Amino acid sequence: MNEKQFQFSYKVFRSSSELNEEDAALLQLARKTTKKSYAPYSRFNVACAAKLANGQTVVGTNQENASYPVGICAERALLATVGTQYADEPITTLAVSYHSLNSNSDHPISPCGMCRQALSEYEKRAGKPIRLLLAGMEGPVYIIDSVKDLLPLAFSEDDLGNV
Repeated sequence: MNEKQFQFSYKVFRSSSELNEEDAALLQLARKTTKKSYAPYSRFNVACAAKLANGQTVVGTNQENASYPVGICAERALLATVGTQYADEPITTLAVSYHSLNSNSDHPISPCGMCRQALSEYEKRAGKPIRLLLAGMEGPVYIIDSVKDLLPLAFSEDDLGNV
């Protein structure tokens, strides 16, 4: 038997004021976009803003539904938009933020497992890492260099034997 270990490094900033201008602006856009979220059930408004390799910026928000499986997370809503409007255009940076009406929005959140899988596939499809900025409405900001750091054993087309 062999035992292996997975670990990764990420950067922690005390607040968005420590970010460079471009990252701060992208995170601010994600924070502002939480107002467009439709989350009447969870009252947990999530938004993301992506900077594409071609310079375009795209946003996405979570969209809930009374039939819970019908809703969609902000990250996958964004990927659907990017995939439709800018097919295969690499996402260079993705900022994710949230505004909770039930608790403080003062720490970073990370994409859920389903979104990690979707982001992982998009990252692989585009052939470039997606840099993640994770934050609440205030407080610390995490910067992660690639989605693969969040999902190291991702299921992919390689596993299907279709490559």
